[in-house]
Amino acid sequence: MANGRSERSPIIIIKMKKAILIITTLTCISYAAYSIFFKTPNVTHAPMNKSFYDLSAKAIDGTTLIKMGAFKGKKILIVNTASECGYTPQYEGLQKLSEQFKDKLVIIGFPCNQFGGQEPGNGEEISTFCKKNYGVTFQLTEKVDVKGSGQHPIYQWLCQKSNNGVGDYEVKWNFNKFLISETGELLGYFPSSVKPNAEQLINAINK
Repeated sequence: MANGRSERSPIIIIKMKKAILIITTLTCISYAAYSIFFKTPNVTHAPMNKSFYDLSAKAIDGTTLIKMGAFKGKKILIVNTASECGYTPQYEGLQKLSEQFKDKLVIIGFPCNQFGGQEPGNGEEISTFCKKNYGVTFQLTEKVDVKGSGQHPIYQWLCQKSNNGVGDYEVKWNFNKFLISETGELLGYFPSSVKPNAEQLINAINK
């Protein structure tokens, strides 16, 4: 019996090695299949080959079209806004800014619900809130996505160097700001913490 066990041991070892190899191979195949069929792909946007003035957005009424080309000769400040954010009081500063520089600056607010769900309302509710609480008269668009697969074309242009020719940017929270020149070029990006009356923003508008 002892000799029998000794003779069978190499065979058992070979079979075990084959079994391990088969299991390993199947695991690799399964992982590869999962990666192909179930892994979420990274979303990228191809360059637009458009100028800023070729772009447009629907107004908050959902029908009127706001054409960026209509503002040639003025600077444009684009801000992603929200009604229930700690930065929401910046609406007041933005309104004052629009009045102070009405001859040289256009402000366009882009309501967005992608950050903390802080813009849950529909167009009418957002418009009423802004007028009632902050006296907003500057233009607002319909609610949009400023990042991700549904990113609005204007934000694709603003955030990608391949489109704006200046740099790559990421909208990280409500009330990020982009300043466009009188000739449709990107002048600068300002995070939420930069208030509408901040010296650096005022200086950029005045240049």
